[in-house]
Amino acid sequence: MEIQEKYLLIFCLYRSTIIWLSAIKETHIPYTWKGTANIMLRQKTKHVNDFGKDSVPSLVLRVSIPFMFAQFVNVLYSIVDRIYVGNIPEIGAISLAGAGVCAPIITLLSSFATLVGIGGSILFSMRLGQGDKKEAERILGNCFSLLLILSAVLTVLFLLTKDLLLRWFGASDASFPYADTYLTIYTCGTFFALLSMGMNYFITAQGHPMLGMVTTLIGAIVNIILDPVFIFLFHMNIAGAAVATVLAQLSSCIFVLCVLRSGKMSIPLHLKKPERQLAGRIFALGFSPFLILATDSVIIIAMNAVLQYHGGPGYGDTLITCATIVQSYMLLITSPMLGITGGSQPLISYNYGAGNQARIRRIVLCVLLLCIGFTTVMFLISRFLPSVFAGIFTDNPEYIELSVWGIRAFTLMIIPLSFQYTFVDSLTALGLTRLSLSLSLFRKCLYFSATCLLPFAFGAASAFYAEPVADGISFLISTASWLVVYQRFLKKPGDLSKIALGRKESAAA
Repeated sequence: MEIQEKYLLIFCLYRSTIIWLSAIKETHIPYTWKGTANIMLRQKTKHVNDFGKDSVPSLVLRVSIPFMFAQFVNVLYSIVDRIYVGNIPEIGAISLAGAGVCAPIITLLSSFATLVGIGGSILFSMRLGQGDKKEAERILGNCFSLLLILSAVLTVLFLLTKDLLLRWFGASDASFPYADTYLTIYTCGTFFALLSMGMNYFITAQGHPMLGMVTTLIGAIVNIILDPVFIFLFHMNIAGAAVATVLAQLSSCIFVLCVLRSGKMSIPLHLKKPERQLAGRIFALGFSPFLILATDSVIIIAMNAVLQYHGGPGYGDTLITCATIVQSYMLLITSPMLGITGGSQPLISYNYGAGNQARIRRIVLCVLLLCIGFTTVMFLISRFLPSVFAGIFTDNPEYIELSVWGIRAFTLMIIPLSFQYTFVDSLTALGLTRLSLSLSLFRKCLYFSATCLLPFAFGAASAFYAEPVADGISFLISTASWLVVYQRFLKKPGDLSKIALGRKESAAA
């Protein structure tokens, strides 16, 4: 695809977006996403989840499972792209390597949606628990404004630095053209990605987890349908995968905005002028999950560089291709688990605002058991069926064999990882951002160090063992930290405002 054609296509995407977003405001138009959203809201509002009174086990399942599924579907954006890209005739393998190089950059972009979405929804849920709807509306409007600003800044910044970023993230001379094409188009759709992901948290926080799931489901279906059309029918190759993803995110974005603008929501969306003090509190609460995602990019940079350096010419690209497949499998574990723990955060924050320790204890226990059950199933699949997953991406026996070994190595400690995810996200929901951030940084530092050091002693492929080393040690540290917090603040009835941010911030605001 020529450069002129590529940017013409991007211009057309933005042009169509303006038309779509203008249509959202027209309430008399029946056949828009707004009409669809209103129909679904009329159906879903028959029962709005009550975070303070509903049975805890059923509430956790009703909220976390849809959020888990939504995160799983979100993963399909990148995985489906990689599957189709990997099967492009003649250039599939090198195109997949290019897509793999882009993956951590895309993760870095997406992490900013998490920064605002999780941070804002936690504070939003605290205020709802305190019965302060006016403050909750202010938080929602500020988060929307912050995402608009971030999407504009990040689009410009990443377009200006993409060549440098791709080289840093491990692009070789052979894979660079494919990575550059994919990233250029994807970055121009940053606006849709950040708004759809970031604002979707507030749908769940208002007691509509099924609608949050529908948001991502719409995007996934559009992506799955359009990928083969653009890649194979229009012969756009890897550019087609990027275009399909942008259009899918556009669809999700329109739906999210229509839902939040609907009068059926208890706290409807209204644009607010960003407030520096409030933005600081949102960023403080969202920084820990943001860091978890953002530092994944740094680790993948290190891994790609290590694999390229120790693997040497030719074999380095082979290792990166297999690492892309392995990381895709890990996304099927970590993203749904993040959905479970992230989906539970509004429940914890709401009851924190309401001062109900007993419900917080039960929520955390239910979430932990749910995570353990999920990771146990995925661990068994990784033992017995990894070749099936690897075979979806490639028919090369060498790639499949190496990917199977890598999947088994990466997943050695995924069951203990359940404790890390549950406790860190629970601490964040309670406002203990410094502690949760410290635990996240500790794990990432271990992961990074092991990725860089193991290959010097055991060869390039040993970098795949960095994940279980970090997960095992972090499990011990995070569990011990949670037990201390539990003993001090949650075991017996008491004043929850002593923990961190909750009611004190409300009074200050």
